[in-house]
Amino acid sequence: MNRKENNQKSIVMFISSMLIFGTIGVFRRSIPCSSAFLAFFRGILGGLFLLAFIRLKKKTAWEKLPKNLFLGLAVTGALIGVNWILLFEAFNYTTVAVATLCYYMQPTIVVILSPIIFRESLTKKKALCAATAIIGMVLVSGVIGDSGSQAGNLRGILLGLGAAAFYSAVIIMNKIIREIDPYQKTTIQLLSAGIVMIPYLLVTGGFDTGSFSPTAIALLFVVGIVHTGIAYVLYFGSMDGLKVQTIALLSYIDPVSALFFSALLLHERLNLTGIIGACMIILSSIALFFVEEDRG
Repeated sequence: MNRKENNQKSIVMFISSMLIFGTIGVFRRSIPCSSAFLAFFRGILGGLFLLAFIRLKKKTAWEKLPKNLFLGLAVTGALIGVNWILLFEAFNYTTVAVATLCYYMQPTIVVILSPIIFRESLTKKKALCAATAIIGMVLVSGVIGDSGSQAGNLRGILLGLGAAAFYSAVIIMNKIIREIDPYQKTTIQLLSAGIVMIPYLLVTGGFDTGSFSPTAIALLFVVGIVHTGIAYVLYFGSMDGLKVQTIALLSYIDPVSALFFSALLLHERLNLTGIIGACMIILSSIALFFVEEDRG
């Protein structure tokens, strides 16, 4: 159910969380570690931060969950971990802007899968939005235009789309897992995302951090505490004071700010074709939300 008015403090909190999320690609570029180790560190530190927040602020009592519900959250956490690895790797092979726009194909993937999973009808409006996003993705990829698509860039695009696919699975599972405090849910999922990385890191020797500089270690803590713990506290803390439409619209500050920060700090810019494609992806995702609202 929609809320009647927006709270100014909630708007500031939500925008702050989106701006923080929008800078993670820039930070990833400056951290010389494997994507698996970064996912591990982010999940564990972010989960512990949220756990401490719940305890100190007493936002909610920690409820004992049924085993099947806890297992479902652990599985979604594992999917989040894989999603992070793919996204962090995408940043290594293509620009932050392109990787982020690939990642924001999530709504389109969910719409395409919904008729299969939830037996929802694929209306003409939804199909048009999905088609627009896919065409936009083709334009962003560089297949059409003057830049061409090099092998590395194509690999980054596929990794970004893979990350979107895994996060779409998380969104779908979260639709099924209901009636649990969002802070508790996210804490379990973040810790699971970190823990699932441990076997892989042990086998590959990914825990060898001897070459880390003090700057790299500091940036790791920024990603774990600021980009994960604090960002999620701001995100969930703003929910009760915002309209549903406002949340949907402000969510696109994340990809837009990612494009801005990558251009400003990394000097990565989209060409005209890419800009048109970016607009098509973002606008089609916004339109998808309002199509869902009309249906509801």
